[in-house]
Amino acid sequence: MLEAMRRKRPNFQPGPPASFTPDDGWHFDDFRQPLRGEPPGPPLANGSFVAAKRLARNYDFAEPSIVRASWDPSEPLERRTMLLELRFAGLRLYVGVRVGDVFEERRTEGGRVAWAWGWTYRTLEGHVEAGEMRWEIRKWLDTGEVEFRIHAFSRWVADGNPLLRMALHLIGRREQLRFMRLTCRRMAALTAAAVGGDAQPT
Repeated sequence: MLEAMRRKRPNFQPGPPASFTPDDGWHFDDFRQPLRGEPPGPPLANGSFVAAKRLARNYDFAEPSIVRASWDPSEPLERRTMLLELRFAGLRLYVGVRVGDVFEERRTEGGRVAWAWGWTYRTLEGHVEAGEMRWEIRKWLDTGEVEFRIHAFSRWVADGNPLLRMALHLIGRREQLRFMRLTCRRMAALTAAAVGGDAQPT
C-alpha cells in the first residue's frame, strides 16, 4: 500500500493561502501548545526544543487512537511518503500524504525573535481530505518559551461512499479538531517525559 501511495499525486493544487477560502469549503486551523521552557537564548542540545523536534521528525506526536502512520525509515523526511491509517466512525481508512517542506529558520514576529523548525505534508489522491498540515516547534529566544504549533487548511473530498460522506458531514469536523487537540496534549506529555518534568497546560 505504501508503494502504491508513492505513485499518487496531491489531490489539490498547492497555492498561496488566499486561494483557499471558506466559501469553497476550506477549514483553517491554528493550534498552539506550550511545551516545557528553556533558558533564554538558542535551543539547548538536551532541552525541550530538540526533544520536540525529534518527536516531530518521527511523527510520534500524532494521537494513535485516531491516526497511525507507516513509512520507509530509509526515506529522508524531505522526500517521505506516508501511509496513514485513519480510525473514524468505526472505520479504518488508508490514505496517503507526502512531505512538502522541511524548514529551520530564525524568525522575527512582533519584534520578537524565535528559532523555528518544522515540516508540512500534503494529501494525496484517494484521501478523504484535501489540504496541508504544518507541524512546527518554536523557541522564543528572549524568554525561552517553547511551543508546538499546528497550522492546517483542509476540506472534505470523499465522493465514492455515501455513508462515508454522511459520517464526514455529521462528525468529521468534530473528529478533525479532536485529533489536533489530543495531538497537542500528547506532544506536551512526550516532550516533558523526554526532558523530565510535567507537561505545560494547554
